[in-house]
Amino acid sequence: MKLSLIKVGNGCRLGKIKNLGKTRDHTMDIPGCLLYTKTGSAPHLTHHTLHNIHRLPAMAQLTLSSLAEHHEVLTEYKEGVGKFIGMPESLLYCSLHDPVSPCPAGYVTNKSVSVWGAGGRVEMTASKFMAIQQALQPDWFQCLSDGEASCAEVTSIKRARKSVDRSLLFLDSCLQLQEKSEVLQKSLIIGVIEGGDVMEERLRSARETAKRPVGGFLLDGFQGNLMATETGLHLLSSVTAELPEDKPRLICGVSRPDEVLECVERGVDLFESFFPYQVTERGCALTFSFDFQPNPEETLWQQNGTQEEIKYLDQTEKIKTTDCTQEMTSFEINLKEKKSLL
Repeated sequence: MKLSLIKVGNGCRLGKIKNLGKTRDHTMDIPGCLLYTKTGSAPHLTHHTLHNIHRLPAMAQLTLSSLAEHHEVLTEYKEGVGKFIGMPESLLYCSLHDPVSPCPAGYVTNKSVSVWGAGGRVEMTASKFMAIQQALQPDWFQCLSDGEASCAEVTSIKRARKSVDRSLLFLDSCLQLQEKSEVLQKSLIIGVIEGGDVMEERLRSARETAKRPVGGFLLDGFQGNLMATETGLHLLSSVTAELPEDKPRLICGVSRPDEVLECVERGVDLFESFFPYQVTERGCALTFSFDFQPNPEETLWQQNGTQEEIKYLDQTEKIKTTDCTQEMTSFEINLKEKKSLL
């Protein structure tokens, strides 16, 4: 995988991620979004309709919480979840949790992280987690992490430190297990940046995670309303400044358009796209005017050209009318004026 930046300005990053996928022939634009799915299917869309959509996101998001209960079937299948769900050519990213269905807090230990599926709680040790990823065979997958430091309104320094320590421990364990797996050699682990709202721990998490051979970074804990907006944005700017520029930055739980733009301005590259699903589920719809002007100078030139053309047509019509009037007799002119008054 190679990230090529075309332009960086005011914190925003414009570029492409190349050599993606197991065949290394996919590309993805940044900033961009992931295709949100429920158990591998885009909500409310058939497979045929989905592929008729213009500019479909290059990478689909799967959630471990919805697939963990079916990992035995996928282990027996042996060809990966992409072919199993009818998307063999798509890029796949596996996240821990479904952003629409937050999991309850209090179930993370030094050795395991819990995810919640339709059948309830599924406890994940590093070895079990990597065995499931080997069955899924995604292109990218989020590493195990302790994200519960961000679940409280006020995070203590001790809890934030524990969150970072656990997440780094999980990352090291998963990286060691990946080295031993031939199936996962072409998959990339996404390291998770934790630390709650404690600046020192956030920066430590970013620096230590960047030292590991990860494929990218996931900024966790910025979703929801527990953290003040200004605090969150300040933390986000500080964290992205510590990350290497040649690897993508993802953020979870952020999908509302205004929040996405704020994150783009602070160096975030990829976002989840669950917001339209949330809107649909509450019986609403999103409408946009799409009045976009990519080149203001050209647009103004076109408008001026149109105005000049209208002005020319008006003048031509006046000349024609004047010429016709000069050829009319006084009786015909008088008759035309009376007709216009009627």
